[in-house]
Amino acid sequence: MSVRTRDGLGGRAAIVGIGATEFSKDSGRSELRLAVEAVRAALDDAGLTPGDVDGMVTFTMDTSPEITVAQACGMGELSFFSRVHYGGGAACATVQQAALAVATGVAEVVVCYRAFNERSGRRFGSGVQHREPSAEGVALGWTLPFGLLTPASWVAMAAQRYLHTHGLTPEAFGQVAVVDRRWAATNPAAYFHGRPITLADHAASRWIAEPLRLLDCCQETDGGQALVVTSVERARDLPHAPAVIAAAAQGAGRAQEQMTSFYRDDLTGLPEMGVVARQLWRTSGLAPADIDVGILYDHFTPFVLMQLEEFGFCGRGEAADFVAGQELPLNTHGGQLGEAYLHGMNGVAEGVRQLRGTAVNRIPGAARVLVTAGTGVPTSGLVLAADD
Repeated sequence: MSVRTRDGLGGRAAIVGIGATEFSKDSGRSELRLAVEAVRAALDDAGLTPGDVDGMVTFTMDTSPEITVAQACGMGELSFFSRVHYGGGAACATVQQAALAVATGVAEVVVCYRAFNERSGRRFGSGVQHREPSAEGVALGWTLPFGLLTPASWVAMAAQRYLHTHGLTPEAFGQVAVVDRRWAATNPAAYFHGRPITLADHAASRWIAEPLRLLDCCQETDGGQALVVTSVERARDLPHAPAVIAAAAQGAGRAQEQMTSFYRDDLTGLPEMGVVARQLWRTSGLAPADIDVGILYDHFTPFVLMQLEEFGFCGRGEAADFVAGQELPLNTHGGQLGEAYLHGMNGVAEGVRQLRGTAVNRIPGAARVLVTAGTGVPTSGLVLAADD
């Protein structure tokens, strides 16, 4: 794969199983148990057993190692195991790694998972605490002394510039929050089931780090989510119609830092997601008009708008109107703002459900779904498609 050429991965692997725990604010059990519950549920959904699995992929910052989860699930020998860095930016990349292993014959059945007690345990939203010295951590030394201590404060810098450049008000961000919560309100699995909001509710919520309000920020969630990946050929013999991985990509931009890329020439976009977008369109042969559902990583509302612009769904500064016009079904599970914050893995699962036709908020005829991972960091994305 190259940032300049089409790669050969598309169409060679598929997601065949999805499984999750309940999403809560206090799971009452260990992160390992959450991981095992999600993995077993995904294998059951796929019609496979732990003995069929020979590959595992997860994130860094995970307390449940691949071999420990494998042992607890009753799996046997593994020929592939991997971790992807950069928090939520890893979500779609776990599927890419699994697809690469399957496509090259390194593994036959690969499980991707993420499980944490992100509300009752370590809360990522609380910011930097007790960080071990590292080369990448040096960048934080230019921001922490000035009070930029949390993810919300880091995103607020870019969000403020976005509003200023395009002559917008914070209501632009409210469009995303309202849409996500509208879908969450009809999703029984969502934490905010039955609780839609209005633009007035968004405007009345308290400031977190201007111009971000409380309703611009995703939840903190306890839970687990797992996915099963295998070849398209094998997938056709399993219980559910496969969600074919039509394209998968990772991306890091020039002058990339982890959430604090403030020294770029322009703060109003997401160059790392631009890298992902170009590769997904190039490999899949698709364009924005071909996408039926968008599952865009929504840890903070401003970055949803910027993603829409990076992918070419609309022009720069036009994404708020695009969302308000409901031109693309967006985050039909409620997103991380409305359903749960599982570092984007629940978004991948929603993409699969849309293709299967089993989503609670089903979009009739959905055959191509764009899924993205965390923004502000080196990131990743997928185009999932129905099997022809």
